[in-house]
Amino acid sequence: MAAGAPRVFVSHLAGVPVFDPTGDQVGRVRDLVAMLRVGGRPPRLLGLVVEVLTRRRIFVPMTRVTGIESGQVITTGVVNMRRFEQRPTERLVLGEFLDRRVRLVETGEEVTVLDVAIQQLPARRDWEIDKYFVRRGRGGALRRKGETLTVEWSAVSGFSLEEEGQGAETLVATFERLRPTDVANALHHLSPKRRAEVAAALDDERLADVLEELPGDDQVEIIGKLQEQRAADVLEAMDPDDAADLLSELPEEDKERLLALMRPGDAADMRRLMSYEERTAGGLMTTEPIILRPDATVADALARVRQADLSPALAAQVYVCRSPDETPTGKYLGTVHFQRLLRDPPYALVGSIVDSDLVPLTPDTPLPAVTSYLAAYNLVSVPVVDESGSLLGAVTVDDVLDHLLPEDWRETDFRGEGEAAHGR
Repeated sequence: MAAGAPRVFVSHLAGVPVFDPTGDQVGRVRDLVAMLRVGGRPPRLLGLVVEVLTRRRIFVPMTRVTGIESGQVITTGVVNMRRFEQRPTERLVLGEFLDRRVRLVETGEEVTVLDVAIQQLPARRDWEIDKYFVRRGRGGALRRKGETLTVEWSAVSGFSLEEEGQGAETLVATFERLRPTDVANALHHLSPKRRAEVAAALDDERLADVLEELPGDDQVEIIGKLQEQRAADVLEAMDPDDAADLLSELPEEDKERLLALMRPGDAADMRRLMSYEERTAGGLMTTEPIILRPDATVADALARVRQADLSPALAAQVYVCRSPDETPTGKYLGTVHFQRLLRDPPYALVGSIVDSDLVPLTPDTPLPAVTSYLAAYNLVSVPVVDESGSLLGAVTVDDVLDHLLPEDWRETDFRGEGEAAHGR
């Protein structure tokens, strides 16, 4: 853990208000959701159970939490109002961890958990359980008078999974160690029943990352076995171009039902992407590159580039456009590459260092021309604009490779001999 990273005891979060970015109260924290892990690793905090004003309890992922301070929780983005349903791999921290009898590893002594501390990992949005506040003794007077102490998570046994005999729960926990590509490879070789069980246990963001790496047939199979609202949530968490490709493979009725359940803005992006031919710049592009106005600073650009959930190809450059700064944008002005951002002072305006020499692509540019463009100029991403000069999105080299490789390339074991079954 990085020194100075915030540590919060969960008892202090019970009942605290949760606010959206505009300062409006969403609800109050009623519990926290954690996932146990194998190998002696600390439980990972997935999110908060928040009771909204209608008394409905919803789930807010920790990736949406931007601040926990001064008796309040601040979130970012749109909150999904679907009712919270606990999954088999999830544990409620207040409801299941507190008052639990566990043992100290060093002495084998039984202690009672009175509180749990959580801490954010450095340079990431992930949170883990960090420490336990426990009391020695048990019951009656001994419990009231027993010594209390704060111990590291590793000093307590009873909060991790055994390697064997834990069914899908252990499999999902083991998958957490792997990259999405490797999880996808393992899922592809499972039986359809087992594949559905594991997919149901993964959280939405993780499942979205894995789906993007699976062959189309597996994608359709998995999304078809999810509840419709959850399927829509997972599609929203996917990269827009990958989600649009998956939707286009579904029967028309299923596609329309899922689009109706999605947020209007996300659904509009999907419909726009599906309107282009598959093997064109419009069909290949993502609608969520890094977009900045010309009066943004280099420091602003570097802060956006550092976002952990960006792919390396998207983080390699920012696109400078006039307002509005969501696709389709105002007039596209040019690109600033990551290396240029590192060379200029933080206070410099991106509008003053923009590269406008390269002509952007149009959405109907065919795949061979897109490939040649990337190769000729040694780029990992290229802008796509419409006839009015508005930025529509960007095509990244990984999306181009997906269409250049043989259809069965995902079947190939590219990780080295003896590793193909890792994680199964």
